[in-house]
Amino acid sequence: MAHSHSAAKMIVPETFSAAVDTSKTVTRADLAEAVYAKVGLSRKESAALVEMILGEISDTIAKGETVKLSSFGSFVVRSKGERIGRNPKTGVEVPITPRRVMVFKPSNIMKARINGEEAGTED
Repeated sequence: MAHSHSAAKMIVPETFSAAVDTSKTVTRADLAEAVYAKVGLSRKESAALVEMILGEISDTIAKGETVKLSSFGSFVVRSKGERIGRNPKTGVEVPITPRRVMVFKPSNIMKARINGEEAGTED
């Protein structure tokens, strides 16, 4: 994190700098490894547990139901109606077919957490 052009040295706690590092993507394998390290299941059991949880979340969302994880956020399926769009290159109008989209709505606790703030509890 050293910048040669910076005269002041910035001191950042290790956990904060890792949270700010946007180049890291957490994968299923990373989640399974975290379960292995913190819960004490075998690596195989940890991977299976992560797959089961993600599978359950995916199946629920695919059915059009909302998944709400307290203190984390909600995965919500929305239906979008047909509308007229425009090809940005040519300017030609084209119909956009109706479809369902998934959005993630972070909880207030998560919003506060990503901004380094304290937040109260939420259901």
